[in-house]
Amino acid sequence: MEVAYYRFDVFSQEPNKGNPAGVVYCDEGVSTEKMQQVAKVIGFSETIFILPSEIATFRLRFFSPGSEMPLCGHGTIAAVTLWCQSQSDKVLEELTVETIAGCLTIGVQIQSGTVQVTMKQAAPQFQPFEGDVNALVNNLGISVNDLDERYPIMYGSTGSWTLIVPVKGLAVMKKMQPNNQQFPEVLQNFPQASVHPICFESYHDDSLMHGRHFSGAGTGTIEDPVTGTASGVMGAYYYQFVTHNKSLPLKMNVEQGQEMGKDGQLSVLLERLADTLTISIQGQALLVSKELLKL
Repeated sequence: MEVAYYRFDVFSQEPNKGNPAGVVYCDEGVSTEKMQQVAKVIGFSETIFILPSEIATFRLRFFSPGSEMPLCGHGTIAAVTLWCQSQSDKVLEELTVETIAGCLTIGVQIQSGTVQVTMKQAAPQFQPFEGDVNALVNNLGISVNDLDERYPIMYGSTGSWTLIVPVKGLAVMKKMQPNNQQFPEVLQNFPQASVHPICFESYHDDSLMHGRHFSGAGTGTIEDPVTGTASGVMGAYYYQFVTHNKSLPLKMNVEQGQEMGKDGQLSVLLERLADTLTISIQGQALLVSKELLKL
């Protein structure tokens, strides 16, 4: 069996930066097991399958090498970019995408051949971390003194749960060595959640926050270079726990991947619609190559 997939670098316009993703056009006859096999062989943090949908423009399924994921921000942007590039004469300014996490509204702008994708995320949710802080920092390779105690450690989700861990700066970020397989013992409320440390020191002058993203134990990966869904959570966290509900709308740049040599940056947009906080992420994806995979 041969499978064609498209390799994208997301949240960058420079090859081998940002976050790589594989995108596969798929039909309904392909089994979940086969999709998981393809994702494992491709080996990126996420591989995305584009399928037909009866309720949206198309449907997406997201697979890490180890399991299916409900949502993937950078994967969505890669898939939407590929779809737009194949629809040259009838690209929509707004489309809908069906996922396990729900139907997403996607905005598209094309300038000089570059596709700018704005992805609306699910309404943000937060729950306090009530676990063992010492065990948490031990599994990140840091100490309690490295935490930024001005801000709380919180579980957050805009489609996928992650643990936001505020730390004091880039030096702390750089020395982290995660023990992902121990995460479920520490993250007892959400055993399969990822861990997303943040700080307010950045490599880029126009970045408000810097993050790293350590994958959940069942994903088959250790670290994700640039994470769209978690960046949305960062934006909501900043609004709720740092600015304490600053006036909206609000737009910020966040960065990730520098410790891995993957310099990525994206924008997070916050606004209030009908008394609901709305989170969107905005970024671009670079098509690097089309590959043929033999299984």
